Amino acid sequence: MMLTIMIGIGAALLVSVAGRLLLPGEEMNRNEENESGSLGRCVISQTMGDKEIQSDMAGFESSSAGVMAVLSDGIGKANTGKVCAQTAMDTVLDAFQPYQVLHNPEYFFKTSFYEANQRVQKTLGERRGGTCLAAAFINGFTFHYGLAGDIRIALFRYQELIPISKGQTLNVLALNAYQEGVLSRQETIWTMEEDRIWNYLGIDGFRDIEVCDKPIRLRQGDIIMMMTKGIFDVLSWAEMEDILLRDYTLKEKADSLIMEAEQKKGMDKENGSVVLIKAEVSDEKN
Repeated sequence: MMLTIMIGIGAALLVSVAGRLLLPGEEMNRNEENESGSLGRCVISQTMGDKEIQSDMAGFESSSAGVMAVLSDGIGKANTGKVCAQTAMDTVLDAFQPYQVLHNPEYFFKTSFYEANQRVQKTLGERRGGTCLAAAFINGFTFHYGLAGDIRIALFRYQELIPISKGQTLNVLALNAYQEGVLSRQETIWTMEEDRIWNYLGIDGFRDIEVCDKPIRLRQGDIIMMMTKGIFDVLSWAEMEDILLRDYTLKEKADSLIMEAEQKKGMDKENGSVVLIKAEVSDEKN
């Protein structure tokens, strides 16, 4: 009954890279910190956790419009999740490729995610699966994001890691419903520990994605962080901050986050991926 209520409420409710850089599977770990330019630098590191298949995928596309970075987390048995993640990522990056100027990133996210959902559903056929998907767009001195499912986006600024995205899980949905007066306090408490995803690409009845309310102004030295469940479910916010504070290169920070997650004992660990994008902007224009 509660699940039905929550789903009903849900319905009511970068970098400068030459061309595209696709980094599936273990190849992500071999990416070097040699992509740099006026918009920033980006690195990726990854772990399989306790799983046999790496179903996280990431890619980048750059043009005169800016830079689009995509991270997807596949859902499904065998290679179903990986195929869904690849399909979703390719759809968004292919849609971005022709742009010379992107005036409305939020509209782009909504239309490209919708197209990606249709392609994922066609790919699935009768199988069960899908993918969470996050995309970040950097243009000049701002960044925008779109999100479906449970991938986290944060901003590391002035020695503090600041949550940016909320995610589309039942506990977040319950909190929003409580704040809007739809759920009682007790109903909200009952649901707060439920972290199941209520929206992702491939699900029947795909719903609106999460986008930022307004562009986020970047400052020199900011680091945008995107991560999948194998990282944010394993490492605490304080542990991630401690690593980002170290006097390491961007690549060393990403690898250290992965190594810290891999060393954790006593839990069933999902695939984990970290995308770090360091802003390179002029302080004079902030």
